[in-house]
Amino acid sequence: MSGVSLPYPPLDVVVATPRLKLRGATDEALEELVPVVREGIVRADELPFDDPISHYEESPTREWRWLRAVWMARARVEPSFWRLPLVVEVDGRVVGMQDLIAEDFRTFGVVTTFSWLAAQARGKGTGREMRAAILHLAFAGFGAREATSEAFLDNDASNAISLSLGYEDNGLNWATRRGEPCQLRRWLLPRSRWEATRRADITLSGVEECFPVFGIS
Repeated sequence: MSGVSLPYPPLDVVVATPRLKLRGATDEALEELVPVVREGIVRADELPFDDPISHYEESPTREWRWLRAVWMARARVEPSFWRLPLVVEVDGRVVGMQDLIAEDFRTFGVVTTFSWLAAQARGKGTGREMRAAILHLAFAGFGAREATSEAFLDNDASNAISLSLGYEDNGLNWATRRGEPCQLRRWLLPRSRWEATRRADITLSGVEECFPVFGIS
């Protein structure tokens, strides 16, 4: 539905960098991503997600649970909690998702991020670029004070991205992974550190229209 304004502002958000776009997770965009999810997001030797992420399930349960999770995220939106799911588009193809999540954002101004990327799209700097894009949306678009991230200790790619973008080590946390307890590395990016390396080549569209939806003043 390119060029057509949608009736729900979060579906109209676009974050554009020279290398990719993040855009609202419309049903049309999700339909484009279904073959990617069906093919599988994780390799046999990878365990990047905590329970109960659906990407470890067999197809077609994997696709069904993933779609339901995105639909629920789009539906549960209130000032006390919201999650903005965006698809990642590279060279006209959708290759993953990048979400922005906030709890009582009006009071704390803190966001966290979650993402996944198709296996064939990794190793090209896309993961770092999509994180930079979502951080620009959080800080420049929504006025966030801090951004946080977590990744398992052995998720070298995610932890390296956080470090390269200026996040500070913020201790450890625990989560289960396929039913087993595993430690997570916590990361924190204050606004001042983001401002120090703020990029001028990232553009935002449809952001202010989301303010009343998310309770942002």
